[in-house]
Amino acid sequence: MRARMGGKISRRQLLKALAVTAGGAGLGKVLGSSLSPGAGQELLDEYAYLPFISKAVTEAPTATATPTATPTSTPTATPTPTSTPAVARVVHVQGDEATFWDFGDDYYGDFVDQDAVNAMVDWGVTALTGAASLAQAWQALVPNYVPGKVIAVKVNFNGCSSCETLALGIDALVHPINAIVRGLSQAYPDFSPADLWVYDATRANVRRQVPGRFTRGCLYPDVRFFDGDCNETAGYDSADPTAAITWHNPPDIAMPLPAQISDVLVGAAYLINVPIMKRHSHAGVTLSFKNHFGSIANCADLHAWVFPGHAQFGGTRYNPMVDIYRNAHILGKTVLTVGDALFGNRERQTGKPSPWVTFDNGAPNSLFFSADPVAMDCVMCDLLDAEEAIWDAADDYLVYAASLGLGTYERGDPWGGGYTQIDYLKIEL
Repeated sequence: MRARMGGKISRRQLLKALAVTAGGAGLGKVLGSSLSPGAGQELLDEYAYLPFISKAVTEAPTATATPTATPTSTPTATPTPTSTPAVARVVHVQGDEATFWDFGDDYYGDFVDQDAVNAMVDWGVTALTGAASLAQAWQALVPNYVPGKVIAVKVNFNGCSSCETLALGIDALVHPINAIVRGLSQAYPDFSPADLWVYDATRANVRRQVPGRFTRGCLYPDVRFFDGDCNETAGYDSADPTAAITWHNPPDIAMPLPAQISDVLVGAAYLINVPIMKRHSHAGVTLSFKNHFGSIANCADLHAWVFPGHAQFGGTRYNPMVDIYRNAHILGKTVLTVGDALFGNRERQTGKPSPWVTFDNGAPNSLFFSADPVAMDCVMCDLLDAEEAIWDAADDYLVYAASLGLGTYERGDPWGGGYTQIDYLKIEL
């Protein structure tokens, strides 16, 4: 990778190397099924490449009508945080037919092929789990579901400021949500779409909006939407002490007033995080960890602590984004992270998407899947960095997260040399 190969090792590089050692130790499984070869794994082996040799595929994994796998763990209302996944697998699925927008003035969400996104999600979760079928993949990721167990889905509407006004700033797309509901419905014949709660709660201390252009695109009418103004309220009224964020800042890094996560997360049994792959004007990048700024109240007060140019920035010693993720209702309930790079934003967090040079001057047409948020963000950092170099300190939060056992830190080259710590699989449809 540029600026990270050859020459003398810097203090920053040494700290990051130590974090890789601390965070990369195998400390138990996150997935509910093993990655041992089976019928589905043999199919995936034919098409998935490690890490960067492509082979086209034409059919998505076949779902079984009746579930056959036995899930192994049950989420609880106040779960025990898990540790580093045994396999830091990140699956990158790219489908050139997924989008067909010309980067003009029409809403980009109207130029997405739902069938293509369905296939991308099907391949992604099956490759991630190594399951023999799509149904078994979702059973492994969301084990022991029964009607009434809520699956929260964190989306990102940082660029939205109205329930109805059309804006071209990068925001969440409904198509991955439709694909998730479709997969869960195939895994569990009694799955109720009303148990899927899609939310984005706060933006810079202003209640967020999940707009009509998104909710109307949902193919499952019973799915519930939570925000600040346009749908059901994603409030902060829980008296459960586990709803409060515990700050672990060093004495020399003063933190603001206490913060609390949204009631949506308190009421959920599972959590799927769906960040967008994009750059950020202050933090450098905004990915899986920073997506949860929209899960708490008063997130604007935290920006100084994640901005490398600010005196309160903690570098590799501390970052409040990691403390938010460590909350039991986030860390203990997150079963899957889906990185949305169908369009992404190579320039900033709220602007209109533009073509990516590294993706043949078009849209990335990509989705990422992982149970390891650190590894996931490392890969997306590398893709942003390949497009245009990100700040050297932009990934310090990942070093810190890895040092706490939250995942595997490794910066590599997804376009060439790949990774040695991260199990990076790319599938081209």
